[in-house]
Amino acid sequence: MSQDESAAVGGDGPVGGGGAAVENGTAVDSEAVTDNGTVDAGGSVNATVRRWQLTETLRTLREKNDLTMDQAVERLQALGGKWSRSKISRIENREQGVKDYDVERLLDVYGVSDAGVRDWVHGLAARADERGYWLAIRKDLPEDFHGLLNVEAALLARRQLETMVVPGLLQTADYTRALITGANPGMAYEVIERRVLARAARQRVLTRPDPLRYHVILDETVLERPIGTPAVMRGQLSRLVDAAEAEHTTIQVLPKATGASPAVDGSYSILTLPEPIPEVGYTEGPGGAVYIEDRIEVGMCLERWGILTGRAYSPADSLALIRSTGKTYE
Repeated sequence: MSQDESAAVGGDGPVGGGGAAVENGTAVDSEAVTDNGTVDAGGSVNATVRRWQLTETLRTLREKNDLTMDQAVERLQALGGKWSRSKISRIENREQGVKDYDVERLLDVYGVSDAGVRDWVHGLAARADERGYWLAIRKDLPEDFHGLLNVEAALLARRQLETMVVPGLLQTADYTRALITGANPGMAYEVIERRVLARAARQRVLTRPDPLRYHVILDETVLERPIGTPAVMRGQLSRLVDAAEAEHTTIQVLPKATGASPAVDGSYSILTLPEPIPEVGYTEGPGGAVYIEDRIEVGMCLERWGILTGRAYSPADSLALIRSTGKTYE
């Protein structure tokens, strides 16, 4: 069962949410969604990304100065306060927060004299726990999917393999509604509509002034799996055609004839966030969802992606296939 097929989990599937996003810090939000579901774009970068930026910046500054954790601890202890190797490790791995006065000492020890850099790092620390963006939406989604929502609003790029259903960022409202209703026949109408609205709000990352760079590989069976009525499927495939023609979106279809490939391991994404955050993987399943941060594992995700892009139809051939498949629902 993929992330999108399960009625209990699945970021783009029937429930509109996913499993427990394992991010080493506390994930909170950063823009506002009004009561009627429209996005208030007042916030620009969400709290999860700020936390990532803060910890990655501190780690990078330490390594740039050729300081081991033990060496950093020795210098920090000379400035006062309770410091240990484990404390620095927890900070850099987002297992604990970092106070502004500790940031000040870390910057001193790491030799940061540039006022602009110091102000920026202090700003990240000061705003690390601000709330906003998905606060109104996320109450209508499974709680353990909130981690991806926190990150999604600030993504620069996303590469996504989907083997069961159309990704949530490309779903029409009718497709989403049919997907949720089919998997949850007893769900209240009001709940279904709130989840449809929540998914539509997520899609704003594709229409903002600096849209998400989005590359999707769809298993061919996604086009053939009827979700809802033929009219729903016609509308959904038409939506894919429109998306594929946008400059910032690339859609490839993986042929059924491909046979065994990295796609048999299921759907996953590679997320590109603002520097200095490295690329991370994201995957979901019945047991939950996880951000893949280990550099070796992320490298494997990238290698698998390269294989899949080579075996999938070209974007032009994929677009032609989507169009022709759409006609079968007439």
